Amino acid sequence: MRPESQMKRIEAFFPLAHGVPRVNDRRVLSGIVYVIRKSLQWKDAPKAYGPAQDFV
Repeated sequence: MRPESQMKRIEAFFPLAHGVPRVNDRRVLSGIVYVIRKSLQWKDAPKAYGPAQDFV
């Protein structure tokens, strides 16, 4: 399955933006998977996934 079609299938489960600018859903999801696989804390994740305060 292609990444675009996978994202399309799960985008209905993402929260709606209520006046707050959204961050990139794909980046957030990739960061979540990376942190879980590596058993890290958000602050220890690579900068490519964005600052930790974006995910709190």
